[in-house]
Amino acid sequence: MNLILFGPPGAGKGTQSALLVERLKMRQISTGDLFREAMNKQTALGKRAKEFVDAGKLVPDEIVIGMVDEVLEKLNGQSFILDGFPRTVPQAEALAALLLRRSLSIGRVVFLEVPRVELLSRLSGRRVCTKCGAVYHVESKPAKIQGVCDVCGGEVVQRKDDRESVIRIRLEEYDQSTAPVKDFYKKAGRSVEIDGTGDTEAVFSRIRSQGV
Repeated sequence: MNLILFGPPGAGKGTQSALLVERLKMRQISTGDLFREAMNKQTALGKRAKEFVDAGKLVPDEIVIGMVDEVLEKLNGQSFILDGFPRTVPQAEALAALLLRRSLSIGRVVFLEVPRVELLSRLSGRRVCTKCGAVYHVESKPAKIQGVCDVCGGEVVQRKDDRESVIRIRLEEYDQSTAPVKDFYKKAGRSVEIDGTGDTEAVFSRIRSQGV
């Protein structure tokens, strides 16, 4: 089964995607990763995307869809997860046309739902190593020595976008941009809302209970 996985910042979308890839051998398709790979390899689409990125502009939908299409062409029947894409209704419509052309379908559109107060707690308590990127949390997973990474000894800090004032803006932006997409897939009868609270395995089981 092919999935689209949505979730606000802090909902655990990245963690669940990693488990689906590891345990079910699915392919994760993240547009951010596609941009970086295509630009690094200087593919035709990557060069076009870089022009917009360098100019501080949004990459047009036709380029994004083209990059997704390139990946789908090489999957050879492997199930996939679209991570946080599509972000707009026009992108969702373009994706539907692309999948139809390739005789593919989306089995479930999963929205991980977590109460706002918990999202704020998860994100504002997150700390990241500036050297190796290891992630900690001041309550649930603190570093053994405050401010020092257990893995490499690097400095562990709070990212600027994990400050509460910034988090609130990020969550509001997510709600505004995702609401129309959620309505789009609800009308199509494909969307399910999954409780994203509790431990990682419990959330994974809830996703699997949808026939994934």
